[in-house]
Amino acid sequence: MARAVEQNLWQETETIGFSAPELCERTTADVVIIGGGYTGLSAALHLAEAGADVCVLEAGQVGAGGSGRSVGLVNSGLWLPPDDVEKQLGAQPGRKLNQVLADAPELVFDLIDKYDIPCDAVQQGTLHCAVGARGMKDLQSRYRQRRERGAVVSLLDADETARRTGTGAYAGALFDPRAGTIQPKSYVAGLARAATKLGVRVYEQSPAVALSRAGNGWEVRTPTASVSANTVIQATNAYSRWGAHDFPYTPVCFFQMATAPIPASMRNRILPRGEGCWDTGLVMTSFRVDAAGRLLIGGVGDLDNMGGGTHSAWARRKVAQLFPGLAGTDFEHAWTGRIAMSRDHLPKITNLGERGLAIYGFSGRGIGPGTAFGKALADWVATGDEGALPLPVQSPMSDPLSRIKAPYFEAGATLFHAVDARRSGFTAVEAREGAVADRRPVNPGRVSNETSGRH
Repeated sequence: MARAVEQNLWQETETIGFSAPELCERTTADVVIIGGGYTGLSAALHLAEAGADVCVLEAGQVGAGGSGRSVGLVNSGLWLPPDDVEKQLGAQPGRKLNQVLADAPELVFDLIDKYDIPCDAVQQGTLHCAVGARGMKDLQSRYRQRRERGAVVSLLDADETARRTGTGAYAGALFDPRAGTIQPKSYVAGLARAATKLGVRVYEQSPAVALSRAGNGWEVRTPTASVSANTVIQATNAYSRWGAHDFPYTPVCFFQMATAPIPASMRNRILPRGEGCWDTGLVMTSFRVDAAGRLLIGGVGDLDNMGGGTHSAWARRKVAQLFPGLAGTDFEHAWTGRIAMSRDHLPKITNLGERGLAIYGFSGRGIGPGTAFGKALADWVATGDEGALPLPVQSPMSDPLSRIKAPYFEAGATLFHAVDARRSGFTAVEAREGAVADRRPVNPGRVSNETSGRH
């Protein structure tokens, strides 16, 4: 499908219709937040609940960056397994972050209920699907680590995974009932609406072009105005734009394509319970069904780059591999977003100066972590205690290779999708090989006791 312009399903189906004016004059606030996505608006909302005077500057429209382009999976945890988080951060800080992330989906769904946000919220869990025997071993380890931390997750065998997903392509899956799916653009618009009702001033089309100390506080300048505040929070993640505060992450593109609503006869077989899915593939595949019954499939890559045609061809092939009854189905929507991939795959909280923090590096996990980090930032503002934050604050870092890595991610994803699109039946064959490796039904107790390694 050739695209003259981007067709972002979430932008087109968001019904809240939030809009805000451009900042056109000098103003003041207790806190100025740069970035109108999950993190910035969660922080603004929780600060407003505590009575703070808050100003949010958004370069485009609320949710125009990654928050309005994500898959819409409300996950617990990060890409990294809990053991690795604690190994990298240390036992106590790692346990703290793991707990914050484990609780994040409940925070998201509680906010949706509290502020009546119409965002197609479905808390029916997520399925992390195993590609072959290697993927199943990975999930067995992830299952063990989560169970050790009290999570009521389940490890599914190939047959149960096929019943849940509608495809026999996977060797098994890790089911997390805490998680779920949302319409991400509607969620972020709902956060903005709730925040403004509590007095937050949100300004769209107001990019921050300079940040500096001003007396005992901060001044943030836009092209036409400025905000002076005691505290500044930069929450632009993969969409930071400027100079000294353009942080060391690798911008990785992730695209999605969506069909028209699939026939009812197939809708009853493809993810009938409404879980969101992603897999353990070398280059990850995500798939889910939205409230209207559209099938969405996504992967690493930029549809607007030279490899866009390869990514689109792969998506068509992947749909046919996973769901043969949908072979030949066209896509009506296609769009790309950016992920801020940190070098160690951990989020970062960076010190900008006195009462100034920046948050970035969610590495593709924005909804739950961003919402939770936003709440923690509000607690930090209220108390001045860095112990309220999920992570230790770091000094500004540099990684001159971070942006150079981006073309390699894109090239690798394009090569993988070019090869994968030509390997007919590859996914199903690999999955069945993994199932044959252990044909016995998975016993969660046995898995928990016998497996080790990555989460």
